Amino acid sequence: MTARRVLVLLIAGVVVIAGALWLASQRHLEKATLAGDFVLPGLAKSLNAVTEIHLAKGDGTRTTLKKGSSDWIVAERDYPADSGRVRKLLLDLSALVVVEEKTRSRELYPQLGVEDSDSPKAAGTLVEVVTPTKTYALIVGKPAEGRTGFVRVAHAEPSLLAQPLISVDAEPRRWIDRNVVDIAEQRVKEASIEPAAGPAYTATREAAQQTDFKVAPIPKGRELSSSSAANELSSAFAALQADDVRRAPAAPAAPAAPAAPAAPAAPAAKPDHAIFRMFNGLELDVTGRAEGEHHFITLLARSTAKEAQAEADALNQRFEDWQIEIAGYKYQAMFRPLEELLKKVEPPKPKTTTPSAAKKTEK
Repeated sequence: MTARRVLVLLIAGVVVIAGALWLASQRHLEKATLAGDFVLPGLAKSLNAVTEIHLAKGDGTRTTLKKGSSDWIVAERDYPADSGRVRKLLLDLSALVVVEEKTRSRELYPQLGVEDSDSPKAAGTLVEVVTPTKTYALIVGKPAEGRTGFVRVAHAEPSLLAQPLISVDAEPRRWIDRNVVDIAEQRVKEASIEPAAGPAYTATREAAQQTDFKVAPIPKGRELSSSSAANELSSAFAALQADDVRRAPAAPAAPAAPAAPAAPAAPAAKPDHAIFRMFNGLELDVTGRAEGEHHFITLLARSTAKEAQAEADALNQRFEDWQIEIAGYKYQAMFRPLEELLKKVEPPKPKTTTPSAAKKTEK
């Protein structure tokens, strides 16, 4: 081998080593400068332009949040969204900064919950923030310690530990505006209850300062379990929230021309029904149905006084075509059966036979 060739090989080796050292330093520099960078740069300046937010999981669960003329809508329900929660999500995403880079290995993504969301077993949630000029896409993975969590920009290799902790749920019912009505206990004057099972009754009080309700009619020979037995009725609409909503079924169409006789349909189960009257003239007509562990009500508001008309109109405008799923304990407070308000009937005591009477019987 000539000296010239040895020199060429030596120079080539030096170049390769220098290149490797430079590449390693650049990678280290990239990681060093990444800390503190925005995960979604540019989003903060585009928040007012956001038109939609898509949330999706690999199992098919998804929510689409659409910006309307005045507020946000949950598209899957066609129902108002919790705009405060939507705004918080956008602000958190725009403020999301890198704490440190984690793995770039796809095999390790599942440990952080940042694998692609096209697999039913994927743990993360794909969040897409849509603006007219750009869509920001992020996979939100598992939480870490404190206010940090694992994320990965969609279609990018690095997984990141970032803050603040982003909390997302792709279930549509988690994003609806849950507030239904908040009527203080002192406002309730009367409740007329018609449970699906058991007799109807009315609970009344004459003044808001009066704590206990009088109940009538009470079956002969029975009495309330206590003077406050019916007081829970007044809390039925205090801070009432929706767990979910669905459209009320449309009224049946007019019958067509007579057809061949069909087998009679089974009669529908009787619903629970109640009318709550407030001291200011507001009336809430409530119909309820329990479907397994789910409890739905429909609301119709009326007013018997001018001062309650605006409140009744607002309630009807919002809930007229909806069935509202509420917590079971609230449902029970609205439609409490009369039997549950009454003192329990003591079973008759068995007759006892005295020893003297037993001897007489033997004779």
